[in-house]
This record gives sequence, C-alpha cells and structure tokens, in this order.
Amino acid sequence: MSSVNNIFLVGLMGAGKTTIGRQLAQALGKEFMDSDHEIEARTGVNIPLIFELEGEAGFRERESAVLDELTERDNVVLATGGGAVLREENRRHMKQRGMVVYLQADVEQLLERTRKDKNRPLLQTGDPEGRLTCLLQEREPLYLELADLVVNTGQGNIRSVVDTILEKLA
Repeated sequence: MSSVNNIFLVGLMGAGKTTIGRQLAQALGKEFMDSDHEIEARTGVNIPLIFELEGEAGFRERESAVLDELTERDNVVLATGGGAVLREENRRHMKQRGMVVYLQADVEQLLERTRKDKNRPLLQTGDPEGRLTCLLQEREPLYLELADLVVNTGQGNIRSVVDTILEKLA
C-alpha cells in the first residue's frame, strides 16, 4: 500500500501511540513494536520502577539504546515513549530511518486517557493536568519539527484515526 518502510509514532502519553500503532501495523502488514514495552521486557521491571531506581536520566539512557536498535529494523510501526524526542540522537534516528507521525491531542483528552493509569511516573503528582500542560509546552515543538505527518487523535474513534493515517500515507 505504501512505500514507507518504517513508521514511528510520537506524541505525549495518552495520545494513543500504542493503541493506534497496533491497528496501523495490522492494516499495513507490518510488525508492531512499543519501545516502553520493549524496555520492560528486557529489564524485567516496569517503567515506574526504572524511574525510581535510576531516575529519568537512567531511563532515557535505556530508551535511547532501545530506540537505536528498534529504528534499525525493517517494516515496523513503532510506538515511542512520549519523551523519546527529548534527545537529539533519538530524533535523528527516527528522521533518518522512517516516517514520523505525531499523534496530537489536547491536555483535556490526555488527562482523561491517563488519569487511572499508575504506570506513568511523570504523572504521579498532585497536579497531573499542570504536568501534562508543561510536558506539552516543552515537547510539542519537537514533535512538530520531527513529524512528517500530524494527526489529531481527539477527533473520532481509533479506526477513523488509523484510516486518516492510511489515507495520508497512500
């Protein structure tokens, strides 16, 4: 359907990278991968524990190593962690090795989708809405700069978002 080999999904936590990525990969006949799930599988512990033991810096080191490896693969749809864009080397690998799709959503939507999820260390705070607002302000310029395609995930259901991406890839 598309000549694009790899598709890398970026966006804040709760934007739908994993959910949309799975369906997109299925529709395109590609392998789906999630960098956060890969880190957990390799370490045998969940991301909040990595944050607790190694801090965000330790986690970002692991994330960069995994991203370097996963972006080298062929024919994958890769859901990246929300902060993967913070490192220049990660952005360079994604830009050079595939097409980057920014899944955009507003703070209200992100808050609604993440509010019951305890697996989000950066949101374990008294003001998750404030935290999401700050993260969006910090990261959105990077997402936009990196993206080959920007798709808002707040409109319609998962299937319609996947269809929109497929249309734009065609």
